[in-house]
This record gives sequence, C-alpha cells and structure tokens, in this order.
Amino acid sequence: MEFLIKETAALTPGELLTILAARTKVFVVEQNCAYQEVDARDFQAVHVLLKDHGELVAYARIVPWPAGGAISFGRVLVVAEQRHRHLGRRLVAATLAEIARRDPGQPVRIQAQAYLQEFYAGFGFTATSAVYLEDGIPHLDMVRSVG
Repeated sequence: MEFLIKETAALTPGELLTILAARTKVFVVEQNCAYQEVDARDFQAVHVLLKDHGELVAYARIVPWPAGGAISFGRVLVVAEQRHRHLGRRLVAATLAEIARRDPGQPVRIQAQAYLQEFYAGFGFTATSAVYLEDGIPHLDMVRSVG
C-alpha cells in the first residue's frame, strides 16, 4: 500500500476521475444524499489517496477552514470493499501528518458525522458544537489544537 499526496493541479485526469467517482459513490449514492459533492474547495485542495496495488482504497481532502484561522480535512472515505481492513485510522493519521508538515502549529477543524465522534476523539479532536444536520446527516464540529 502507498499514500499519494497531491494538490488538485498535480492530479492526472484518471486520478481526478477516480477520486470523484469514489466520493460520489460514498457520499451521494451510499448515503442517499443529493448535494453538490464536487465544490469550489476542490480547486485548492490537497488530496490524500491510499492505494493498494494501484487501486484507490481510501481518500481524504485537506482544505482551509471556511472561516479561516485553521486547516480542515473532509470527504474521508474507505471504499466499501475495503472497510473490513480498518484503513480509516491509517488515512486520518497520514492526513494529520501532512497537515502538520504543511501548516505546523495550525489547529485542525472538521465537520464530522456524529457517529464518528469517538473515532476522531481518538486523534485528539474535541466537539465544539452540538449535533446539527448537514444535508440531512447528523454532524458536529470538532477541533484538534496543537500544543
């Protein structure tokens, strides 16, 4: 298995299409949630891909926090056929390592699906909001402070 970390402009057309297909499959089709999955933040995103034998098995994107003053990541996914391998922890650890390399000392803010609160707490995130609906799915804001 190998991690690839690339800015949007460095992705090949095939890599970009693979990412967008995987994200649409998970966040639109599997979660039965009609929303604008590809957004303007993708133009400036850093993409973290985990590949196994050349196939995408997990993915996340790193973006600035919308209100500024922090870094964020999201669109965290493990493809359905690979979820038994517990790749989510490896993916989040690699994503946090890349954030620390690029933006040392910055807090990391995320909008997590509520059922994943304990998962992210294991990486040092704490809830900063009550649960709210985002596109019909329960979420909460979380932060991981540095220092």
